[in-house]
Amino acid sequence: MSTAEQVITPNIVDEAMDYNEYRQMIDELLEDGKTTGTNHSEAMINYTKMNVHRMNRLDKQVELSDSLKERLQAVDEDWIWLVLTEAWCGDAAQNVPVMAKMADQNDHISIRFILRDKNLDIMDQHLTNGGRSIPKLICLDADSLDEIGNWGPRPAVAQEKAMSWKDDPDISKKEWAENLHKWYADNKTEEIQSEFEELITEWQR
Repeated sequence: MSTAEQVITPNIVDEAMDYNEYRQMIDELLEDGKTTGTNHSEAMINYTKMNVHRMNRLDKQVELSDSLKERLQAVDEDWIWLVLTEAWCGDAAQNVPVMAKMADQNDHISIRFILRDKNLDIMDQHLTNGGRSIPKLICLDADSLDEIGNWGPRPAVAQEKAMSWKDDPDISKKEWAENLHKWYADNKTEEIQSEFEELITEWQR
């Protein structure tokens, strides 16, 4: 058994939130002037409010492609998609609603959400270029909790662009975020859907 399998215990999965619980938790925190984690600054609250708007929009607008639906509906193994996330994370807001909609296609797929900063032992086994980047989806065998595969923190095309913008001294942090969210808006979830279509085929054993 690998270390990754040891840190993801049945208790963690049982206590993880479903999508509605995750969204409700964020709304309740905002009502108290808070977000997830320990930083409740005005900036973090504003990021979280913006993310709620993004998720609300995506919940209404996302349409999965027919080919992705077929792949999802063909899954006949029991999977748990365990997602590391935080309410203030812009990438999570752009991708989590799509993940939830995908999981809805098949009762064999259960999607559950846990907070990154409360589960650093799991996060630190799923780093991206050494960083605790989220969201991170970990596909688990529902019976054994063995890891089948993972995805995140963003589609590969977006990741490549985000890293190149980060290395550009002429692009400020604010411009970096604006560029990234413009990419998401223009892409209309096509890239994440395409990637999951391939991954689902890979993950089926």
